[in-house]
Amino acid sequence: MNFSANSQEHAAADTAHEPANAEHGEVAEKDEDISQMILHHIADSHEWHFFGNVSIPLPVILLTDKGLVTFLSNKFGHNDHGTEIIDVAGNQLVNYHGKFYYPSKVKSADGTYISHDGKGELLNGKPLDVSMTKNVVSLLISAIVLLIVFIGIANSYKKREGKAPKGLQSILEPVILFVRDDIAKPQLGHKYTGFMPYLLTIFFFVWLNNLMGLVPFFPGGANLSGNIAVTMMLALCTFVLTTFNGNKNYWGHVFTPHVPWWLYPLIIPVEIIGLFTKPIALMIRLFANITAGHILVLSLISLIFILKSVFVAGVAIPFVLFISVIELVVGFIQAFIFTILSALFISMAIEEKHAEH
Repeated sequence: MNFSANSQEHAAADTAHEPANAEHGEVAEKDEDISQMILHHIADSHEWHFFGNVSIPLPVILLTDKGLVTFLSNKFGHNDHGTEIIDVAGNQLVNYHGKFYYPSKVKSADGTYISHDGKGELLNGKPLDVSMTKNVVSLLISAIVLLIVFIGIANSYKKREGKAPKGLQSILEPVILFVRDDIAKPQLGHKYTGFMPYLLTIFFFVWLNNLMGLVPFFPGGANLSGNIAVTMMLALCTFVLTTFNGNKNYWGHVFTPHVPWWLYPLIIPVEIIGLFTKPIALMIRLFANITAGHILVLSLISLIFILKSVFVAGVAIPFVLFISVIELVVGFIQAFIFTILSALFISMAIEEKHAEH
């Protein structure tokens, strides 16, 4: 009797735990889906998504083992789970989370043609992807906009020399003067004119793309400033400009620092490392701040769907609006910080040796 009673009690307990375990599994799966959604929205893509199932396919350009292949991203459907092999000009490929790989010979336990090692790293080879992705198209759009705007403003300055600014020139002139008077002149002194084109370009490029990233629809919505490859190239431009404009005094501080000679083996490596840490700091600062802002906004919106509460929606939506307004300010501040630090690094390279008293 006791054995039977205990068995019934354990069976009842197991039955009670089954819905709880199922519910826990659903919550874990939902959390994973939300995380994937957030990462998908801040990542680059082979299509430009509008809403629902509406999107613009972009050209995929891959340099494979058998040559160059091109096709539109929607040609083989939207399966990016790695469960289907596609054949393109004799090349077998598989789309896994928006990236194309060579498939494994057999399916894995999860039903994909993707293999992982013990640490979870992908083992599949992949072709060189030189596609026109969303970030590439966004970069081209911002470049075209900047060219049109500043060629027009330059022509206005030529035609209206000595006259009051008018139209778009009058709107952007305070910002141009801000870059000149508060960034270039204080950092570069009388040599500022030679570096003004670069500083203006970098400021407006970063600022414009920060603002476009906050717009949820075309031509916005791309996280260009939050792409570390883009911020790396911007920082590399500053690094190259600094390196090639470095004078004798600048390189003297690196290779013959003003310390006792016996400290050279310690100080010189530190100075050389410092040459690279400056652009790395520029790269990571812009990437991290812009990406963090997008993740925060998407996370607040996701809380509504995770908790399914009207109260949460009433709290989350005002916070999203508040954070979005802050992001407008942050977009300008990050453009300012990137530009002023670039000017500072350049000024360190061109600074003349001061007379010692």
